[in-house]
Amino acid sequence: MKSRVVLSIILSFLITGIACADGFIVIPRPPQERTFIPLSIKYHHVEVSIKNQVTTTKVDQVFLNENNVALEGIYIFPLPAEASISNFVMYVDGKPVKGEILEKGKARQIYDDIVRQMRDPALLEYIDRGAFKVSVYPIPARGEKRIQLEYSEVLKYDSGLCKYVYPLNTEKFSAKPIPSVTISVDIKSDKAIKSVYSPSHEVDIHRQDDHSVKLSYEASNVNPDTDFVMYYTVSDKEFGLNLLAYKESGEDGFFMLLIAPKYETTSEDVIEKDVIFVLDKSGSMQGEKIDQAKNALKFCVKSLKDKDRFGIIVFSTDVDELDDSLLTATKANVEKAERFIDKLDATGGTDINDALLLALKKQPDPNRPKIVVFMTDGLPTVGIKDVDAILKNVEKAKSKSLRLFAFGVGYDVNTHFLDKLAEDNGGTSQYVKPSEDIEVTVSSLYNKISEPMLSNLKLTTGSIKTREIYPKNLPDIFKGTQLVVLGRYENSGVTDIKLDGDIRSRKYTTTNKADFPDKTTENDFIPRLWAQRKVGYLLDEIRTQGDNNEIKDEIIRLSKKYGIVTPYTSFLVLPEEEAQRLPAGDRRALARQSFDTGSAGIKKEKGADAVTASKVMSELKASPAPMTSNKPQWLEDSGIKAEIKYIGTKTFILKKDVWTDTEYEPEMKVKEIKYGSDEYFSLLSKEPALGKFLALGKNLIVCYKGICYKIKE
Repeated sequence: MKSRVVLSIILSFLITGIACADGFIVIPRPPQERTFIPLSIKYHHVEVSIKNQVTTTKVDQVFLNENNVALEGIYIFPLPAEASISNFVMYVDGKPVKGEILEKGKARQIYDDIVRQMRDPALLEYIDRGAFKVSVYPIPARGEKRIQLEYSEVLKYDSGLCKYVYPLNTEKFSAKPIPSVTISVDIKSDKAIKSVYSPSHEVDIHRQDDHSVKLSYEASNVNPDTDFVMYYTVSDKEFGLNLLAYKESGEDGFFMLLIAPKYETTSEDVIEKDVIFVLDKSGSMQGEKIDQAKNALKFCVKSLKDKDRFGIIVFSTDVDELDDSLLTATKANVEKAERFIDKLDATGGTDINDALLLALKKQPDPNRPKIVVFMTDGLPTVGIKDVDAILKNVEKAKSKSLRLFAFGVGYDVNTHFLDKLAEDNGGTSQYVKPSEDIEVTVSSLYNKISEPMLSNLKLTTGSIKTREIYPKNLPDIFKGTQLVVLGRYENSGVTDIKLDGDIRSRKYTTTNKADFPDKTTENDFIPRLWAQRKVGYLLDEIRTQGDNNEIKDEIIRLSKKYGIVTPYTSFLVLPEEEAQRLPAGDRRALARQSFDTGSAGIKKEKGADAVTASKVMSELKASPAPMTSNKPQWLEDSGIKAEIKYIGTKTFILKKDVWTDTEYEPEMKVKEIKYGSDEYFSLLSKEPALGKFLALGKNLIVCYKGICYKIKE
């Protein structure tokens, strides 16, 4: 009876005020003043402790009442699946207050009724969760109320993979940005921890040893808009190999592999390497550039391992070198290198061809990777100037073990040349803009590649037929890094995934059983991440091969379906009335035209646009997580603005106050349903998975299971 009274109060007055972090407070009896201010949040801090999958989450929130009168509220926390409240702290008059745990069905009824009364669908995203509820009184005038909640759960374990989710998607409720949002995660495991990965947030990861990892996320003045998702993998093997998948019934699936080495290593685990630094010291490098480059070079040399070998080649009009043979990284040789670097000054032209060929002539040890770090700020002006000829010369002279990492400094470099030079030789290209620090960029990359663990990788997926795997050529694995591989799969079943590679002269193989399911929609970030990778490679093909309508159409299709926003995809936003007037073929032509306008930069070889294009494509091809956010993104096309949001695998664009599924085409038939009607809630009851889409608003178009629903207020 008491619960019904509380619920009645909530439903009678709900429209007047809600404040929310992950839990939210409803104010059932707001003051009658017109100046009533909804509650805001001072901070939202979360501490997570995981030990062998047993997880404790501690939530600490402070709600602020900026009104001149005390308020009474109801606090509701949507509980994650399988979670149980282990502690709740809120004191009234010095006494702790108890709350009530609502099972999923009862919680859903509350959410539904709130939506009906408030005429606000925001809570629909929570309909598949239980809830914790408690009365909050008083919330002092011009004061605050602190609430601490603790809940426990056991994370599911699947072939060495564990997943943790914290409900942080609260943008719809928070009246003001939250000054401080933090999540800290402390993971301990008896089995060695390999990969730690978040597809939802940019996190800092600090490894202490193979069995302990700390992870943190911090943000200021934000409206949290996406649930915090984290995966970690455990394995006692030298390399972890774990699968995540997404597949809808009747369609080919998507998969993601996380590959990571152990953290604790001995000298036998890390491959000794030969490193050759090739530095441009032409006249254009004068001033701050040459000073930063010299500092970066010193950092790299001093970071070499005792048994590594190295060489330094510098070039301008002529080519010079530290020594005519590779030197072992002894203390004496490192000091010799530092003296050589100190004497460098910038003058003369740019002989790229001879400098690279001299680096490649250094005889490699077949049991070591040969790493060339190449840095230039301009075009070849001395010797062979044709970049295609230089690429051919490198191809003829290179060894199998070559890994070339290219750095372009400034806007005068040929980005097409440097990108191809790195890609064809197992490395990456990076660019340092005029405002950026060369030393920071070079040092950061060198730290990542300084300890190779496994080279010449080959991946096989047993009985499962896979395709469109990215990256196309698997890079070497280095200590402290992890490799994220994306692809599509056709059939389903359990199979052995096998990874082959080389550790010095020793062949290495590791296998792990993996289930490629016939249907699973849990990891819905994977299709967008796969599509993002593919778009990056397709853009690269247009840049190197020229215009191709078939490739353009595929980029347009993927960008529209998955909401992949780049400087080259403004065609996502087309005027609705214009689109409705055009047949599908003309819409494609208009989209291509828009693409050609936006993508002009990718065809340029040098300049600011060329550098930006190269960076964008590199991020698309290599970003470990989807480059998306549910924070409003504004896309402009011919003066038109539209807001874009991502939910699961779907992308929605706000067109004339209607959230429109990008899979919807004007010629499609739609089923119209009035928002808040019995038919609306009947649909929600029949298809609860629609809740996360319907939570967008009162006016939207969503295509689901072959039907496009048009919700109208």
